[in-house]
Amino acid sequence: MKNRFLTCIIFFATVFFVPEIGAQVKARSKNVRNPLIPGYFADPTVKKFGDTFYLYSTTDGIKLASGEPQVWISKDFVNWFNHEMELEVPEGLTNVWAPDVQKGSDGRYYLFWGNCQLGCNIYGYVADSPMGPWKAINDGQAVITVGTGLDNLPALDAQYFIDDNGAIYSWFGTWCHLFGGLGWAQIDPTDMSTILKSGGIPMEQIPHAFEAPFVFKRKGKYFLMYSSGDCRLSSYAVHYSVGDHPEGPYSYGENSPILQSSQDGTVDGPGHNSVLEVNNNYYILYHRHNYPHSTGGMFRQICADRLLFENDTTIAKVDPTHKGVGYLGPNQIDYENYARNASVFASSSYHLASKATKFSKEDINYLFEPEFAIDGNNGTLWKAGSVFLPQTLTLDLGKVQNIKRVMIYFEYPTFYYQYRIETSTDSINWKLFADKTDNRRSGSPMIDDNEAKARFVKITVTGTEKTGLFAAIWEVKIFNALFEVPSFQNSIKLNDSGNHKPMGCIIHLNTDNLNSGWMTESIPNLGVLGGFFSASKPLAIKKIDGVKALAFDGESVLYSSKNAPESLSWNAPFSVSAWVNNPDVGANECIITWTSRKNMLQGSYSALMYGSGHYGAVAHGDGYVDLAFEKVPEPGRWHHFALVFDGMKEVLYINGKAVKEQPINLFVKNSSILIGGSGLPQENFSGYIANIRLYDIPLTHDDVIKLMNESLPQGLQFVGK
Repeated sequence: MKNRFLTCIIFFATVFFVPEIGAQVKARSKNVRNPLIPGYFADPTVKKFGDTFYLYSTTDGIKLASGEPQVWISKDFVNWFNHEMELEVPEGLTNVWAPDVQKGSDGRYYLFWGNCQLGCNIYGYVADSPMGPWKAINDGQAVITVGTGLDNLPALDAQYFIDDNGAIYSWFGTWCHLFGGLGWAQIDPTDMSTILKSGGIPMEQIPHAFEAPFVFKRKGKYFLMYSSGDCRLSSYAVHYSVGDHPEGPYSYGENSPILQSSQDGTVDGPGHNSVLEVNNNYYILYHRHNYPHSTGGMFRQICADRLLFENDTTIAKVDPTHKGVGYLGPNQIDYENYARNASVFASSSYHLASKATKFSKEDINYLFEPEFAIDGNNGTLWKAGSVFLPQTLTLDLGKVQNIKRVMIYFEYPTFYYQYRIETSTDSINWKLFADKTDNRRSGSPMIDDNEAKARFVKITVTGTEKTGLFAAIWEVKIFNALFEVPSFQNSIKLNDSGNHKPMGCIIHLNTDNLNSGWMTESIPNLGVLGGFFSASKPLAIKKIDGVKALAFDGESVLYSSKNAPESLSWNAPFSVSAWVNNPDVGANECIITWTSRKNMLQGSYSALMYGSGHYGAVAHGDGYVDLAFEKVPEPGRWHHFALVFDGMKEVLYINGKAVKEQPINLFVKNSSILIGGSGLPQENFSGYIANIRLYDIPLTHDDVIKLMNESLPQGLQFVGK
């Protein structure tokens, strides 16, 4: 076979062929204020301390909302600067969910957040600054534990409230309908951790409650807001109830739910809100899903809108806008942004075309255009046509300008990007403005200062912190001024860049060349990774329907002598191909995996399967983004399976036909390569596997057909039904 399967051809096909885009592109307004910040964040709470706004949130878009804890800082509510907080998370925990911060009577700042990995509990921290660094209180133990207020109630999404008399309350809970309501606790203000008393708000007082309580007080009334539905789907919505005392009773609010998905689908699943009051004006902060809606529903973005009242006890319906609320303080960057009126070009742009999933109401047909990087909209971004680097974005300012500052808002504020900025007056001769090709610092925006006279500005992304991250930018801003910006910077990271060159065919196991009988010695890997495969216990090699194959008995597994390379880690593209015959299809039988099952969160695992269960086709972690077969391939016949992932979408092929697809992002750890098993005995394969291949590049549909034909086992004259 002509191996190495033409990386160059695949690259050019992926990068430079952009099909015509349909009329489904929405939410493309220019110069809007929603989303409030660029990136994937959820569960927002905003506090104003002094003249500065501090936005705390769950860092989304990574595994199961498992990103580093952040705070965003702004003096005007429009121009935000990202800071990665210094925070020691208890051993065994990876999530920092739904943070809240209160200023204590001692003048210090108290941070609270939840986690459900070792039971759903709330943890507390203290710092001398709203930005940290944070030190644990209560000796690092949870300050509100599962079962507080109501039996077995998960303590999550805690929000705190300091009443006019100094009393401190917290409300919390998730899956509330299963536990009879929301929990509350009165907290000792002297240590901000001791619970003085606790109780519950029953479901009768908070109909449809699921999670995310938030309480604020207005004109002597306590408004208890909460979310219903599923935060991953369009059903998520905000309700409220009103009471005369923090502990209740509460009466269900008129107009509830007051915040829901919009009819056009561009505001999807809004919820988990907080409320900010500024000069007697009220604003609701909430998250909504990104557009187009990512698989898993955990790529959320934060928005803000006006919160109005019909009377002292009734909140008006909220119009979830793209416009947002704008400035709540003097504009901190009152200078012309030259990028706003520029023309912009890119080396490539990703076109996402996919059938509808449970996370989207209609098929997706969306081009991540270069113009999105200069449109003043944090909900649209330019994304390169493939993960392969370098990729460039070039701005034409229309005429020569004096340039002193370039600000870049990359897709993931929590990961570093490596890049350089060049300027030119004629687009032919280029001068270096900033060299960040060795950058190891994350942040948003990334700010580079210099002086240049230029009409053209070219940004070349040369590397990313994580393998498989796209060159992708929410916004670029260019100024002829050096204005005041925060002095803080995120810490330098010591890990190597994830910019690994693809190797091509990593695994090539050809069963045609094996001798029938028992496998008595290792089998060489003919792929570029090299090494060999050994069986965990004796494995038969026999012919089935004329095809020589490895006969897996549900106990033996093949192990590679070499781990999968770094080019197959995190969100890296891959393609896998195998001929399989499963006489008796179990629930979930694994054909091949190259990723670790540790820390099984959403999208943190990848394995090609042949089973009848909910991850019968592809397993991805916690179960929510797995793929099941629409129709399980017929048992007892040979079939060609292929799975292709390009960094944004995966496609499953059976016998050369695409049978299932979904947009998805992965967060895997490359690990041992296993054939015929996943590492869990109950997922071992019981059937026959022949001629298996694994690539660290995405194959096209034509490539899959070619591979199917070229890898057709000797003796097989037909493709199974």
